[in-house]
Amino acid sequence: MTHFEIVAHRGIHSEAPENTIAAFQRALEWGADAVEMDIRLTADRIPVVYHYYYLQVVTNSIGAIFDYSLEQLRGVEVICPQNPAAPAGRISTLAEILDLFGGKIGLEIEIKGPEPEAPEIIGKILNQYKPIWPAVEVTSFEPALLQAVKAVCPGLAVDLLLDKSEAWEQPDVVAYQAVHHGRLAGARAVHLHTTQLLEPVVTGLRQAGMEVHAWDVNDEKELEQSTRLGIPRICTDRFKMAYAYRANLANGSPR
Repeated sequence: MTHFEIVAHRGIHSEAPENTIAAFQRALEWGADAVEMDIRLTADRIPVVYHYYYLQVVTNSIGAIFDYSLEQLRGVEVICPQNPAAPAGRISTLAEILDLFGGKIGLEIEIKGPEPEAPEIIGKILNQYKPIWPAVEVTSFEPALLQAVKAVCPGLAVDLLLDKSEAWEQPDVVAYQAVHHGRLAGARAVHLHTTQLLEPVVTGLRQAGMEVHAWDVNDEKELEQSTRLGIPRICTDRFKMAYAYRANLANGSPR
């Protein structure tokens, strides 16, 4: 496979604060096929784009995000540890990101959960953007959340993120778990960690009628393995590396 889609994990967060408008805008400008974003609920149950439970990980504030209202979060600044000189960003709502980027770039929307009501809240928003659904996929590590999204948003693609396997799990067990967790979720595709990109796992999923995507693809060996297995979509923190690798493949060069 000489072409695969590249998803910028939390945007281009080496250049701008992760999961912010600036990081997503940079991904759009650099030619990413999609951006990945993380959705959590505020204290007043507004879906916002932020990865961690705790604000102090990448912001100038402290405490758990679920204890903050949207109004309180408006004053929080998101920093960029990889590029301290980058201007601070803000925490956006899901609706704001959909308004700004919907229809311009693919959107991979991860529901962090674990609130049982999260799919309905998020789904009501997504139902207002049906024209862009062909370029949207909702992901989660929680099969129950994905099944709930399917009920609220029939026809919207939902993909299961598979947790990293434990050291004792051999390929047959990894494949078995991948297939049946994917079935539990009603997933269109299962996103495997790079350590799970093994022939029996990929084959088992495809035989079960599910496509395979990959996450945490952050070095050339992982890109090579993805290419050998015909993975059509990868998520990376190193967009420039993945983009250059794909360009070299298209030109007939291994590098």
